[in-house]
Amino acid sequence: MAVPDVLRPYVTSLIAYDVDFGAPGMHRGMPSAEVTSALPVDDPLVTSWGSGSEPVTAWSLVSGLHTRPATIHHHGYQRGVQLGLTTAGVRALFGMPAAAWRGELLALDEVAAPGGVRHLPELLAEADPRTWERVVVAGVIDALARYGEPGPRAEVGRALALLTGGAGVQEVADDVGYSRRRISDLVRAETGVAPKQFQRLARFDRSRGLVGRIPLAHAATVCGYADQAHLTREWQEFAGCTPTTWLREEFPFVQDLADASAVDSGA
Repeated sequence: MAVPDVLRPYVTSLIAYDVDFGAPGMHRGMPSAEVTSALPVDDPLVTSWGSGSEPVTAWSLVSGLHTRPATIHHHGYQRGVQLGLTTAGVRALFGMPAAAWRGELLALDEVAAPGGVRHLPELLAEADPRTWERVVVAGVIDALARYGEPGPRAEVGRALALLTGGAGVQEVADDVGYSRRRISDLVRAETGVAPKQFQRLARFDRSRGLVGRIPLAHAATVCGYADQAHLTREWQEFAGCTPTTWLREEFPFVQDLADASAVDSGA
């Protein structure tokens, strides 16, 4: 579903999902420059930071910015709705900066006020799947009307937009009119990560939408990496695997991955 115009300052994506993996297993919850909120139906989400960490089981989940993949456990299928939120969306819906959730996996009832999005899990459980996205839109609009808070300072919003577009930290500081240290402090206070890290997360986001669709060398150029090897190193840091490994794990039936090993080698 396309995000309604009224929500675009706050919501970057709204996706109802119904996925059959064929067998129980795990998949990666990837790092991003956005805050993710997941609303599962049928079964709660079971999520962890990998081996050795205690799983979080919840009927709703919000995850702050993180630079390592989460592990999402499933029984072979998953249904629900996923939201991508901007930093302004986090403030408007929850009255706090995204930095408050840095590296956290939290249930909605831990962070949301009564009404609005807090009760979306119950509403989705009772709704026809064909209406799930409309139910979520209505809940978000209601929450904004009840609890909406001012977004980040204008200069912080400007800085984040420039970093998302690939601008360097000094370039951002010059544009906003602050020192590099001052803009770094403001971005970290809003997002929980330093400007350079936020920029890298945004670039990783862009590459995730391109891998598997175009050759990796081309994706590297389009996204602003020095070369394909640079892209692959960033993926190994943020995703814990190469792009081709991720594609094989997450999309094993995609036809155009038949020669994925050739893509990995740059052929």
